[in-house]
Amino acid sequence: MSRQRRRRLAVLLVLCGIGAGAAVYGQLKTPFSAFQEEVFVELPRGTGTMKIAELLESHGVVRSRWLFLAARLFRPKAKLQAGEYRFHQPAGALEVYDRIARGDVFYIEFTVPEGANMFEVGQLLEAAGVMEADAFVRQARNPEPVRDLAPHAPSLEGYLFPSTYWISRRTSPEELCRRMSGEFRRVWQGLNTQAAVHETVTLASLVEKETAVETERELVASVFRNRLELGMKLDCDPTTIYAALLEGRYRGRIHVSDLQDSNPYNTYQHAGLPPGPIANPGLASLRAALAPADSHYLYFVARPGGSGEHSFSASLSQHEAAVTRYRRGERSNGQTALQARTAGGVSRSATARRR
Repeated sequence: MSRQRRRRLAVLLVLCGIGAGAAVYGQLKTPFSAFQEEVFVELPRGTGTMKIAELLESHGVVRSRWLFLAARLFRPKAKLQAGEYRFHQPAGALEVYDRIARGDVFYIEFTVPEGANMFEVGQLLEAAGVMEADAFVRQARNPEPVRDLAPHAPSLEGYLFPSTYWISRRTSPEELCRRMSGEFRRVWQGLNTQAAVHETVTLASLVEKETAVETERELVASVFRNRLELGMKLDCDPTTIYAALLEGRYRGRIHVSDLQDSNPYNTYQHAGLPPGPIANPGLASLRAALAPADSHYLYFVARPGGSGEHSFSASLSQHEAAVTRYRRGERSNGQTALQARTAGGVSRSATARRR
């Protein structure tokens, strides 16, 4: 064969190769899906490329395992990442390959609000489809992750730090509790204090549940501190609610029977702090518990109008006058004191009873 013919043949083979490559690349870019609803594909650590390709094909994510393997020719240096992946719309094999190469793992953004207790966190998790509420609460009742910090903690209540967590559908209650208590540990270390952990967190949880007004936290903390120093009962409504929650008898509002219950968390019956936190306080409430305002206040009651603010008093006579203003204000608004408290959220307000 002459040199000229060999050159023509070489050019022809190159052109054919380019054409075939372009055809394959076109197929790799063509969107495909054989699923009707979203699908999740779990890729355990150490799964080989061939097994990944087979899993994707069996779930209808790619048209053929061979197409996915062909994608590797265009991304020879990419490293496929383990994890759970969510597919909810058609995509080309090359796009699927790129997602797994960059570790676009499916996570749920889950936020724990400040002041939520473990029962409420469990309900939020169940509503998000992550895990059953009861399973989370059972794990949260085990204080082992904070045993070194708070040896007397009866559960992880107070130590499930309010924040946003990225979790997968495979996250277990145990893993989540450890992450949340680990976040508390990090925040506590950042406070750089030698204060007793358990007492501080317990007080902070009461502050968190009694007011949502940022500027009032130190004042509320001062009321509780002053009462503790005088040996007065704290008369904190949220502790009564929590006692009812622990016993599975809370009915959405406080009843006389709740106030008379002998549960150790009920601060209408027992002086001093309850045995443990009644909710999970945020950073502001922790700081307020560590440094209460310098005040002589012993009482507080909600102001009328539903602003969430409170009137603070140093004497019983001042407090009773504030209670009278509260009741008159609520009557003028067409609400009873109890209705106003319930409408504003029981855990976020003070009642018109003596404190």
